[in-house]
Amino acid sequence: MAYDRAAETLGNIVHLEHVNTRVPDQRLATLFYVSGLGLTRDPYLMTGVENMWVNVGRSQFHLPSGAPQRLRGVTGLVIPDRAALRARLEAVASHLAGTAFAVQETATYLEAVSPWGNRIRCHEPSPAFGAVQLGMAYVALLVPQGTTAGIAAFYRDIIGALAQSGDDEEGVFARVRVGAEQTLLFRETDQPLDPFDGHHIQIYINDFGTPYQRLRERGLITEESDQHQYRFETLVDPQSTAPLFTLEHEVRSLRHPLYARDLVNRNPAQSNLRYAPGRDALPWSLPVA
Repeated sequence: MAYDRAAETLGNIVHLEHVNTRVPDQRLATLFYVSGLGLTRDPYLMTGVENMWVNVGRSQFHLPSGAPQRLRGVTGLVIPDRAALRARLEAVASHLAGTAFAVQETATYLEAVSPWGNRIRCHEPSPAFGAVQLGMAYVALLVPQGTTAGIAAFYRDIIGALAQSGDDEEGVFARVRVGAEQTLLFRETDQPLDPFDGHHIQIYINDFGTPYQRLRERGLITEESDQHQYRFETLVDPQSTAPLFTLEHEVRSLRHPLYARDLVNRNPAQSNLRYAPGRDALPWSLPVA
């Protein structure tokens, strides 16, 4: 057998763990993310009324209370059974009336908009997402024209990630690998962007120290969180240091206590009226043959 060994290389970013946006109403967030999308509130951490962690496979949404924040793009999820997903969203629609909640479908995905305008694009499992049955597949962001080549270089040269820029039928892009089946995608737009409002993503990286030094040399570290974590938010051209885009990154080492913790994922088809013993959990992936 001839194997493509290079295809197994992830680069320095090994996992996209969460997307964090503030929400002003935990009840509405529960209706959308848990009842509507069918995801699972973390039963162990952040179980109060001021923050909610919502599991989606091996990743999460973090939803602390506060003035609403909106990602400048879309979060792509893999969720099985589009018909069941559609029915759940229809069931919560009346409770979300008067908000930004909306649902639209195409041949390849169903897109649900949260009560505060965050776009969640849901795909059914397919070979495009490997063996993943439930998970956070990508975060796609809109960026100013002329920035994607520099953004790809930033992730390659400073973070040590696998990244490329190019163009396709949808326009000019930068694509960054952030896990085995996960991607950060940046697409150029000529439309004005909303000001950055403080939302963030969280990534785990293998080489924790080298990117830190490169970021620190350029004055880009914004938070010295603890031994296992730091933050930055400005993506710059690695040569000129000209700012290109703002997206806060919470960067964790593989020694972080939360790395690779088991996340509970329920089967949203279960109910007290139609209960099937032994089917409470929903596997996030299928076994690889």
